Amino acid sequence: MTNPPADPAEEVLAEAMGHLYPAALRAAALLGVAEQLADGPRDPADLAGAVGANAPYLRRLLRFLATRGVFREDEDGRFHLTPRADVLRADAPRTVKPSVLAITSEFIWLPTTHVVEAVRHGRPAFDRRFGHPFFDHLAAHPAEAALFNEGMANFSATEDERITAAYDFPGSGVVVDVGGGYGALLLGVLRARPGLRGVLFDQEAVLAGHVLGRLGEDDRWEVVAGDFFESVPEGDLHLLKNVLHDWSDEQCVRVLGNCRRALRPGGRVLAVEAVIPPGNDPHFGKLLDMSMLVLLTGHERTEPEFRELFDRAGLRVTRVVPTAGALSLVEAEVAD
Repeated sequence: MTNPPADPAEEVLAEAMGHLYPAALRAAALLGVAEQLADGPRDPADLAGAVGANAPYLRRLLRFLATRGVFREDEDGRFHLTPRADVLRADAPRTVKPSVLAITSEFIWLPTTHVVEAVRHGRPAFDRRFGHPFFDHLAAHPAEAALFNEGMANFSATEDERITAAYDFPGSGVVVDVGGGYGALLLGVLRARPGLRGVLFDQEAVLAGHVLGRLGEDDRWEVVAGDFFESVPEGDLHLLKNVLHDWSDEQCVRVLGNCRRALRPGGRVLAVEAVIPPGNDPHFGKLLDMSMLVLLTGHERTEPEFRELFDRAGLRVTRVVPTAGALSLVEAEVAD
């Protein structure tokens, strides 16, 4: 028996109601449902008592999430963890709970109601909703900044092993992680290359949460506070992970130009970004690009757009290295 053909109207209406899925994910994460199921399945009444919820409403929430593979309801009405639900546990090896809570927070969600104005006027929807740029907002709201930074560190960590596996980092010299946040990627690189030294470069408020102390070799790393629009520390490899997509082309050229000037002879710049491929197929970079449209002046870029950007900064792209995930590594050297 064949399935009936898809109804385009029904499909589009379902997409229009798609905002309910992240709302349900957020609710499940805030309630701590996944943690309560770590030891086995539970019925909604028992589970509701453990998480402080209304049992019938909780069942409806989990039944909906189960349609996306997040939790599973069995024949007895009990709910189980699934691989997609397990990563909502705060203590799961590959938890995404901090990312989910950041991405679904109000200050990230509310600007999406102004997407049409962003498209009409070519300005981030966030600016229209809040009256000031995204990073200015974070500077004025420390609690939201902490939530965002923790979420982005968690979001970033899901890709770090794939990056270190995909690229042959040098065995010696100094790698400068420009706008490197808490330094999780740099930590992984230094662990993989014992002959390297590292510099984590970011704003002072962000560096307060750095994780480089986990390396256990304090002589191999340092943290430096500063503004990458002004200058960056000297090094043999300048690493920029998910930095360029935050900023306009003009701002990126300024950052890349500062990296070029700070490179030692024979050095490289390595930008880790979602390089958008041609065609109509889904790609995580296209989803990220909508987030940029809502929040910031930057955007995700194609390979030709990256090459043009680096050219303007006096750098020449030597290769683009894919990883096993959504990100690619754009490597460049000083142009002749």
